[in-house]
Amino acid sequence: MTDNAWTRWPSREALSRAGVPTPRRALAWTVRFLALAALLWTTFADGGPRGWAAAVAVLGVAVCALSAGAFFRTTLEHRLLPSLGLFALLLAVATTAEATGFRVPALVLWCACAVSAIERLPLAAALPAMSAALGAYAVADNDDWTATLTTAAGLALGGYVLRLDAEARGNAQRLLAQERAARVAEAESAALAERTRIAREIHDVLAHSLSAQLVHLEAARLLIERGAGQDRILERVVAARGMAREGLAETRQALSALRGEMSPLEDFLSELVATQDGADLTVSGERRLLPAEASQAVRRVAQEALTNIRKHARGARVHMRLDYGDRQVRLEIRDSGGSPGEMSGSGAGYGLLGMRERAELLGGTLDAGPQEEGFRVTLEVPV
Repeated sequence: MTDNAWTRWPSREALSRAGVPTPRRALAWTVRFLALAALLWTTFADGGPRGWAAAVAVLGVAVCALSAGAFFRTTLEHRLLPSLGLFALLLAVATTAEATGFRVPALVLWCACAVSAIERLPLAAALPAMSAALGAYAVADNDDWTATLTTAAGLALGGYVLRLDAEARGNAQRLLAQERAARVAEAESAALAERTRIAREIHDVLAHSLSAQLVHLEAARLLIERGAGQDRILERVVAARGMAREGLAETRQALSALRGEMSPLEDFLSELVATQDGADLTVSGERRLLPAEASQAVRRVAQEALTNIRKHARGARVHMRLDYGDRQVRLEIRDSGGSPGEMSGSGAGYGLLGMRERAELLGGTLDAGPQEEGFRVTLEVPV
């Protein structure tokens, strides 16, 4: 059976009454209770059925209540044949009630069946079911035919309005569920991005520091094994201690950055340049506060570039330039070239790759390569 407007069931969210406010539910149950009380009053008051007739009437009410509850469950589960069977049972009870003198309850039951059919069944099944209920109502009703026709049309329209209202509520419930799922996915994505960011910070901060310490300590071990002089061994140990201090300071800076407590970018670069002999810094453009990720990218690239210069171009003059543009910030680091340092062989060679990945994650670019004299690194990130 194709899924179209005629064969499509109302959604389960609509049929389950999910999302109906508590006051509205209370009002609906109050109306049902009052309608049932009025129906019973008109049935049993003023010399109504007694004895076995009263027992049969009570049994009929119980059968109607159980059948109606089962009809609501089967329609909620989108089971067509059981729903139609229960609907036919309700019509049969109404017909029996009308034949045994319970005319008012029969009319009310036919009207309720008509409204429930158009509200809860697929339209292809709802229209015939509603027509059967309203047809029985029209035959049993003694009012003028215009009043009967008007009542039947009003019942059909009311049932369709209830159907549309339930569908609108069901759509709202589905959209709410999708929004909640999207928020959960967004939170998971943000957590994953934060873990990736922390991992990148750990690598950038500790990788070159620990590798340099390892080189110095390994050199100290070899000197001890060869019986070298104390001064040479002490020199290596002091150098390893200095790298440990630098690594600790960088770790503190990284933790501050993760907490959002970063110092101004120009101050950071000035302090960084001050640790490099023969280095200078130029800042151009309108200075402003950068997003955390962009600011951190500039800091890490500057650190990595100076570390590489100390490794591979000892004694080189370094010029660092920071340019604030309208839509991006540009960092350029040039060195004049020099001799390889003692740690030129340390590290895993991931420095440039890490810097380029950091830039690309922000939608920026990083160019690095030799020039006429020395090496140049250029970073551009949008802000």
